[in-house]
Amino acid sequence: MVTPGGGIPGTAIPWDGDPDSVVLCVLATDEEDEGDIALQIHFTLIQAFCCDNDIHIVRVVAGMRRLAAVLGDPTPGTEPRDLHCLLVTTPHADAWQSHGLAEVANYCAESRDRNQWVPVVRLQER
Repeated sequence: MVTPGGGIPGTAIPWDGDPDSVVLCVLATDEEDEGDIALQIHFTLIQAFCCDNDIHIVRVVAGMRRLAAVLGDPTPGTEPRDLHCLLVTTPHADAWQSHGLAEVANYCAESRDRNQWVPVVRLQER
């Protein structure tokens, strides 16, 4: 399950309830976000928490519109979603049953082996 929409403040919700269910953290920015010092501080704190709790992290740059398209449109009449921080959660028994999540975990592990602690992915517009 992907938990979008809460952005930085909303990421605390799954961690308060069951932090072991979080298997992936996606930190996303667009080029205009790179100068946002407050956002970068939040990202640093989230990355530290994820590293301490063995949660895989992927950084998505220049892809907020594409990420929004992949996740689908929000429900009409609701506030726009903040996609800067997405948490992927799964029940403990099913944690790595998903082929896609296993692939991402392998990619993250390979990146750490090359001393790239937070792999960066650039989403292409279609």
